[in-house]
Amino acid sequence: KRTTNSTTCSTDWHILINQSTSSTMKIYALLSCLAMAINTNAFTLNPHRLVASTSNKQHETTRCSSPLYSSESNESNASNGNNLSRRSAVSKSAQSLAAIFLTNSLLPTNPALADIQYPYTTPKTILMTGSNSGIGYDAAKRMAKQGHTVILACRSLSKAKDTATKIQLELNADSNSSSNSNVQLKLIPKECNLADLTSVRNFISDLANDTDLKSKGGIDALCLNAGIARNTAAKDVLRTAQGFELTIGTNHLGHFLLTQEILKNSLLKDGANIVVTASGVHDPDSPGGAQGSKATLGDLQGLEKAVASTSTGASGEFDMVDGGEFDPDKAYKDSKLCTVFFMKELQQRLDKDTRHKGINVNAFNPGLIVSTGLFRDQNPLFTKVFDFAATDLFKVGESPHWGGGALEYMTLDGGVISKGGQYYTSPPGSSKYGDQAFGKQFAVSDVSKEAMDDVKGKRFWELSEKLVGI
Repeated sequence: KRTTNSTTCSTDWHILINQSTSSTMKIYALLSCLAMAINTNAFTLNPHRLVASTSNKQHETTRCSSPLYSSESNESNASNGNNLSRRSAVSKSAQSLAAIFLTNSLLPTNPALADIQYPYTTPKTILMTGSNSGIGYDAAKRMAKQGHTVILACRSLSKAKDTATKIQLELNADSNSSSNSNVQLKLIPKECNLADLTSVRNFISDLANDTDLKSKGGIDALCLNAGIARNTAAKDVLRTAQGFELTIGTNHLGHFLLTQEILKNSLLKDGANIVVTASGVHDPDSPGGAQGSKATLGDLQGLEKAVASTSTGASGEFDMVDGGEFDPDKAYKDSKLCTVFFMKELQQRLDKDTRHKGINVNAFNPGLIVSTGLFRDQNPLFTKVFDFAATDLFKVGESPHWGGGALEYMTLDGGVISKGGQYYTSPPGSSKYGDQAFGKQFAVSDVSKEAMDDVKGKRFWELSEKLVGI
């Protein structure tokens, strides 16, 4: 449980968990407590008890007392014996775990199933951002293995080249893919730094002058997959080259300009499809979205003021889309809400655009996947423990390989790409079904209540256009 003022919250782990209404929500509640306990420098492990550190004052606005730690405001409680011994802390933790296991059965893990092979007559050309790590890397590897050309759009050319080399080496060494051994894959490394709109425009210019791409008639699929997430304890506002808050600037505005310029330069074939990597955290009513700060763009005051400031020569800086104070947790969740708004509005505009025929755009939630580059800014201890707890212990997390399969499914499945404006997701832990989950557990679902607001979506699009200079 989190508070942003000086009031004290005294929610024990077992109370928080037992008040949750479902097995999944109980698990997410425990993981949320675990994240708070580990992913902050304000708390340190003492050989005899867990107490708050007095050396870090940046967390003074968080006042919590749980069975595992106390806050700075409760430092004096040590003299009253309120800090738990290590044995007591472990005991409380065990009670919390037992509450889940004794009152709710967890589904067993099934053996991994074979990857799906998508039939085609002509190899596709697929442009993918965020292809150097996580689900983007796995999807690029999967699709290159099937014979498609994959344009690896990475933050730097060196990262893109390293990715191409790594995929080639891994597939050559894959004993289960002997047919791919020592076969030169069709991987094209390119630089596209989404945190710099100049880099995005240079990337588009490079593509527009690519004779090989022209000979293929353009791009068959555009995968907008790259994303960043700041450390949830961060207080400083990092910015893109143009002065936008880094999370929204990269995850939304960089992709927004990239898509607009690709369409403007007619780099997508008729009948092409666009895939947007979103997240279940865009919805405050989802298990993940209900933890910590909640996603909402409010009345877009942050962007409204940023756009208004450009008329006076200012750079258009903003900290949060809704105009509030910077919150790194909320910024990431907001950025995923932005991607859903973007997907829905883009499809509506494409449907009315006679210049681009049959182009469909969809978004998807790959699930909770901790072991990816997305968590690079988090506490390493937090990442390892959280990954083990979510993926291996409670089975609510997914693997990067399964997430890559979901991205591949969204890109290549004929049934998916024949329709647009849809959002795909699955229940937590669906990776236990392997690729067989796609089209079954992993299927079309509703977006959040806020994302259904088409009026807000249209205004959000207009403000995005002005900020990127369209």
